[in-house]
Amino acid sequence: MKKLLNIGFLYAILAMAGGVFYREFTKFNGFTGRTALGVVHTHLFLLGMVMFLLAALFAARLPLGQTRLFRGFLVVYNIGVPLTVVMLLVRGIPQVLGMELSRGMDAAVSGVAGIGHILTGAGLVLFFLALRRAAPGRD
Repeated sequence: MKKLLNIGFLYAILAMAGGVFYREFTKFNGFTGRTALGVVHTHLFLLGMVMFLLAALFAARLPLGQTRLFRGFLVVYNIGVPLTVVMLLVRGIPQVLGMELSRGMDAAVSGVAGIGHILTGAGLVLFFLALRRAAPGRD
C-alpha cells in the first residue's frame, strides 16, 4: 500500500509542477489561447494521484498486490499516463511558441499520444480485472 501512496504522491508533485509550468510558460511567452499544456495538470492529478489514492484504498481492503493482473496494471498504467503527458507537452510547447509542426511530426505526436492513451486504457482494464479477482465472493 505504501508503494501506491508513494506513486500517487509523485504524480501529485508532477501535477503541481505541470500546472506551474503551464502558467509561467504561457505568461512568459504572452500566450493567451488554448493549448495542450492546459490539461497536463489535470491529467496528472486525476489519472495519477487520484487513481493511486483509490488503488491504495482498495489495496488496504483487498489482496490486490497478490494478483498478476495488478502488477500488470502498475507497469502498463505507469507507462501509459506519463507517455500521454509527455506527448501533451510535446504538442503544447510548440503551440505556445507558435511553431508549425510538419505533417509527419504532427502525425507522429498524435500516434505516440494514442499509444499512451491505449496503454492507460489497458491499465484501467487490468485494474478492474484485478479488483474483480481480489473481491470476495467472486462469481
